[in-house]
Amino acid sequence: MSSEISTECLVIGAGPAGLQASYLLKRAGRDHLVLEAGAAAGTFFTRFPRHRQLISINKVHTGWDDPELNLRVDWNSLLSDDPELLFTGYTPRYFPQADDMVRYLGDFAVKNDLPIRYDTRVVAVSRPDDFMVRDQHGVTYRAKRIIAATGVSQPYVPEIDGVEHAELYYDVSVDPKDFVGQKVLIIGRGNSAFETADALVETASVIHVAGPGSLKLAWQTHFVGHLRAVNNNFLDTYQLKSQNAVLDGHIAGIRRDGGGGYLVKVSFQRVNEVIKEIRYDRVILATGFRFDASIFTPDCRPQLTINARFPGQTAAWESVNVPDLFFAGTITQARDFKKSTSGFIHGFRYGVRALHRIHEHRYHGVDWPSRSLAPDAVTEAIIERVNRTSALWQLFAFMADAVLYGPDGVRYVEEVPVAYLHEAVARGEFGDVETYLTVTLEYGADHDKVNPFDITAGRTSQDDTSGLDGRYLHPVVRRFRGGTLVDEHHLTENLENEWDSETVHKAPLREYLR
Repeated sequence: MSSEISTECLVIGAGPAGLQASYLLKRAGRDHLVLEAGAAAGTFFTRFPRHRQLISINKVHTGWDDPELNLRVDWNSLLSDDPELLFTGYTPRYFPQADDMVRYLGDFAVKNDLPIRYDTRVVAVSRPDDFMVRDQHGVTYRAKRIIAATGVSQPYVPEIDGVEHAELYYDVSVDPKDFVGQKVLIIGRGNSAFETADALVETASVIHVAGPGSLKLAWQTHFVGHLRAVNNNFLDTYQLKSQNAVLDGHIAGIRRDGGGGYLVKVSFQRVNEVIKEIRYDRVILATGFRFDASIFTPDCRPQLTINARFPGQTAAWESVNVPDLFFAGTITQARDFKKSTSGFIHGFRYGVRALHRIHEHRYHGVDWPSRSLAPDAVTEAIIERVNRTSALWQLFAFMADAVLYGPDGVRYVEEVPVAYLHEAVARGEFGDVETYLTVTLEYGADHDKVNPFDITAGRTSQDDTSGLDGRYLHPVVRRFRGGTLVDEHHLTENLENEWDSETVHKAPLREYLR
C-alpha cells in the first residue's frame, strides 16, 4: 500500500451524511475517498440510541404515489436515483429499530459501490498546503478539501462540580435489572434522558430527571430534537404521583455520601434557586453529544460554537476559520440549532445535496440547476412546489426555493439555504439578478407558545385568504431587492397541507406577485 494517497475530496465518516456526500460525488464523477473508523457503514447506530428504538418516523403506507411527498414521512432514507433503495423497504415499524438503520446504510454503501475505506481511523489532520490526513496505520491522504461527516461522537459533559461521579449515557448499563430498587437521578431533559428513564420505570424505586428551564415538548415547539411523545411515558408517572419526578433546576454539585451513594445539590428554579441536597444510588449524565475536534492539528483546527459542541460554520457549511474544510450531517445543526432539522437525516440529506451543488459551482464551474419561467407562470410554479416539496417541508424556514428576476427573464431555482442564497445573489453567483423571491414553508410567529390542541388558539381559519395569522406550517413568499426585504405574502394554512384552492391560495398569491 502506498504511504501517501491523493484525492480531490476526502470525506471523513461513513454515516448517513458521509454516504450521501459520497453518492453525490460519485454520480458527478468527482474524485473522492471516504474514510470510516468502523468496520461497516453507520457504526454510530450499532451503539446508539442505547435502547435501540429510533425516534425518526418510518411511514410505509402513505396513500400517495408521489415519491417526493412520501419523503415527508420517511425520515430515514437517503437521496438516490434508485426507487428501491428506500428505508421503508426494511421495516414496517413506524419507530424502527437501530439495527434496521445499520442494515440499510450498509446496503446503500454496497449497492452504490461507494469508495469507502473501513477500519481507517483518522488520527491527525494538518494543512501545510493541501490537507494531510493520517490514519492509525500510518497511511497519509492528501486532499484539496475535506467534508467532515463525523457526527457528534463524544459525550457533552457540562461543568458541574463532581460530575466525574456520574455515569454517562454513552456507556451506562442498559439492563434494567442493574437498577432494581435504586433511586436514580438522570441529568438531562432530552430524548436520551427520557429514553433512559422509561427503560428503568419497572425496576428503579425512584427516578428523577433534572435540568434547567421548562421542559420542551416537540409537539409544541415543532423541533423534533425536543422531547418526543414516544419517549414521554415517564411524564405520566410523574403527573400521577408514582414516585418519579421532573426537577426544574441546575445541578450545583455531586459528591459521595460515604455509603455507596451520592449527594446531589439541586438549585430549584421554581422556588427562587433554593438549594436542596438529595441522596441517590446512581447518577446518570444524559446531556447530549459534541463534535470531536481533537484530530485537527492547531494549524487547521476549526473554531467551535454553542458551548464548544459544534464547529462554527458559514452559510456554505464551511469552517469559519479553515477554508475548504466543510461539514455535513448532524454537526450542521449549528446553523439552525433547535429551530429546524439539520441535525437529523430527514433534514441534512437535503443539506448535503445543497452542499454538493455549492461545491459543483465553486470548484467545477457548474451552475445551480434552474429552469426558465414565463412571468405569468410563477404562481403555478410556486403552488406546484409547495404542494410536493419534501426539502422545504423538512428544513422549514431554513431552505428555500428562489424565483430570480433579471434582464434575461425569470428563473426558478430549487432548494437553496436561505442565508446562502442572499450571499450568493450578492456575489453574482446566480447571474444578473434585479429582484428575487424566496419560497419557504414556515410555522407562524410564536407557534411554540400556543397549545396546538387548544381549538380556540391553535389554528387559523382555512378560509382566511391573508394567511398572516397562521401558526401551523404554511408557505411564505418574500420579495428582496439588493438583499433587502421589500414585502412578503403568507398563504393560508391548510389541514391537509394542500395549498391549491383558487380563491384561498392561488388568487391572493397571483395578486401579490402582480
